[in-house]
Amino acid sequence: MLTEEKPNSLIANHEQLRGLLGTYGPASLQCLRDDALERYMRAGVPTTRDEEFKYTPLADLRDIDFRPSYGSIVHRKDLLNTPVGEIEAITLAFVNGEYAPEISTEGVLPDGAVFCTLREAMETHEEIVLKHLGKVHQLKGKLGTTNDERFRDLNTAYLSEGAFLYVPKNVALEHVVHVLYVSRADHGPFAAYPRTLVVLEEGSEAKILESYVGLGGRYFTNAVTELSVHKNAHLEHTRFQAEDLEAIHIGLVAADQETDSVLTSNNAMFGGKVARLDSNFWVGGQNAETWLNGAYVGTGDQIVDNHTRIDHALPNCNSFEVYKGIIGGEATGVFNGKIFVYEDAQKTDAKQTNQAILLSPTAQLNTKPQLEIFADDVKCTHGATVGQLREDARFYLRSRGIPKPEADALLVYAFAAEVLEKISIKSVRDALERVLYEKLNPGQRPPGE
Repeated sequence: MLTEEKPNSLIANHEQLRGLLGTYGPASLQCLRDDALERYMRAGVPTTRDEEFKYTPLADLRDIDFRPSYGSIVHRKDLLNTPVGEIEAITLAFVNGEYAPEISTEGVLPDGAVFCTLREAMETHEEIVLKHLGKVHQLKGKLGTTNDERFRDLNTAYLSEGAFLYVPKNVALEHVVHVLYVSRADHGPFAAYPRTLVVLEEGSEAKILESYVGLGGRYFTNAVTELSVHKNAHLEHTRFQAEDLEAIHIGLVAADQETDSVLTSNNAMFGGKVARLDSNFWVGGQNAETWLNGAYVGTGDQIVDNHTRIDHALPNCNSFEVYKGIIGGEATGVFNGKIFVYEDAQKTDAKQTNQAILLSPTAQLNTKPQLEIFADDVKCTHGATVGQLREDARFYLRSRGIPKPEADALLVYAFAAEVLEKISIKSVRDALERVLYEKLNPGQRPPGE
């Protein structure tokens, strides 16, 4: 790892904001922030010589002067033409990292359930927050030789505002909840550090959408989401990223699963100049089930990077992972999927698949599936395929009078929609399928609309 020669804006901003950050939460959080900043400063901005960022250049994080995030006025009408404009859900919205009640929506939750800002939760549910915040699936001491958590540390150094969802024991949420992070760079580049904490107690159920939408400009989003899924709880977490094409987005979803829990993770990545998401899932209870569904699209000169990791620590657990990528223009796609099966994790059934389509001769995909198995009674498979559109399928559509651009868009749409169809929330599924089709075929609507 390289050490910064001089403080860049990401580090320099912290001294400027340290006093303000100290007003968020108890004093113990300031120690957490300071320790995280120290670890990040030792690591610094990664280069392509760092194994975990080999295909993801991030020199802009050193070279651009990202200011602390600032206010921007966003109205509901500004969201109508965005992918989230028609989604039906109880929404907690943030603009440039700050709570935005004017574009949030209210709804009725069951007794004991909490959906509020992280700042409010620190005042009303401090014990629950401190029990989980910063403690979900840390990689320190876990298997793997290139465990890299520098951007988790950077987010923690700026820990302040974000979203909190708590569902008590044996309670099921009837309505979908939506955490919406909107970014608009009206006055120059800025950096924001949203944090989301989701806690499902034993036997509870919830469906949550977490979305990132850009309304213009250059900015840096460093987001961390922690999911704590207790015994026999069921969580469907859908994460959608449609940042501005000048933005840098680096995110982490970290999850802990207990016995008999079921966690479904749906990930759709369509935006950002450089977009990276690490999905780290710790399966720490027997008979747990984990589903990872991902669709990522890169066009122009985008860089879209997905790193997934599943740690099977105990016996009799299943994980099923399917990621599909579409890379066109001069874009670069990255998929690195790791599955670790610990010595005690007998009877593990883990399947991983990554499929990608290249739409141009200048598009690139770097894929690296990995298995590290330390148990002897398991069923584990992984596979990766990279190809182009099938000529026979294209010919079939062309023979039905469909022009080549529309035929190609239909084929690619069908390829990725297979993943999006696994989202059980209809309004979310419809919205993401619409975005996918329009990104591949600008100005056109999906079939059937």
